[in-house]
Amino acid sequence: MRSAMTTLFAAAVTATLLVGCAGSGGLDGDLTDDWAALPPPSAFTPAAGVCQAADFTEVVTLATYEPVDCAGPHRVETVHVGAFPVERASAPAGGSVELRGAFAECDTRATGYVGDEWRVGRLRLSVALPSGPGWAAGSRWFRCDLTELTTVEAAATVVVRSGSLRDTLKGASGLRLGCQQTGRTASRVQTLAPVECGKQHDAEFVGVWRAPDTAYPSRDSDWSPLYDGCRSVLGRYVGVPDDADLSFRSGVVVRPPGAGRWRVGDRGVRCYLWLSDRTVTASLKGAGPAGLPVRTK
Repeated sequence: MRSAMTTLFAAAVTATLLVGCAGSGGLDGDLTDDWAALPPPSAFTPAAGVCQAADFTEVVTLATYEPVDCAGPHRVETVHVGAFPVERASAPAGGSVELRGAFAECDTRATGYVGDEWRVGRLRLSVALPSGPGWAAGSRWFRCDLTELTTVEAAATVVVRSGSLRDTLKGASGLRLGCQQTGRTASRVQTLAPVECGKQHDAEFVGVWRAPDTAYPSRDSDWSPLYDGCRSVLGRYVGVPDDADLSFRSGVVVRPPGAGRWRVGDRGVRCYLWLSDRTVTASLKGAGPAGLPVRTK
């Protein structure tokens, strides 16, 4: 009996092995040589007027390019796509003349897109480039991306917004910078927080000064041109003479772009008036000498 069962078991095993070795449906048993080769990297050009749900990245590949309708939630909006010369062999390095030129084009296009100087709002402009393989495949574009921020101060985070930024600064907008309340020491403003102009405040955004193409300020003396430039912006905003008395009418707060942004060509300095000795409950735009008198103390 045992011998018969052994014989039956051996026959079953043999049958199973024979089934396992049955025809492979056209496959030759090599699991690697029948896969089609991956296509080589190809050139592509992103579109303008579309948005991205993901955060901004300096390098964009076709695999990560996933445009979405700006009516839905997103973090980035592409306002323009420009092009480098086709004969250029490699992507421009940070701080290069070519990359600064790309930023300048993006700067102009972004302002036209939102309807006013984009820096008067809680916005950040960035330039994205193709990847190395994309460049090798023929991509020569640069992408101009705008992002809404919670603040233009150091603690800024990206806002997930719905709705396009197109024409959002043509009129009144919650994006616009306006009256501010400072957080400060006795002699220095450390933070600026937005506040309704009808409430007590001691500072106000007055505009943007364009710094010349110089090195990023690193010494006290390097900051003097920025303060002088912003004082002139302040004088025009309030409607007071840009003379020696201006520094006795108001303090000034300057907020230049960071060193990295300066390196790629951003020269827009945000300027604020600062009332170190009092608060007001209205905007000082166009207030004139009566609204911003010379301080005697």
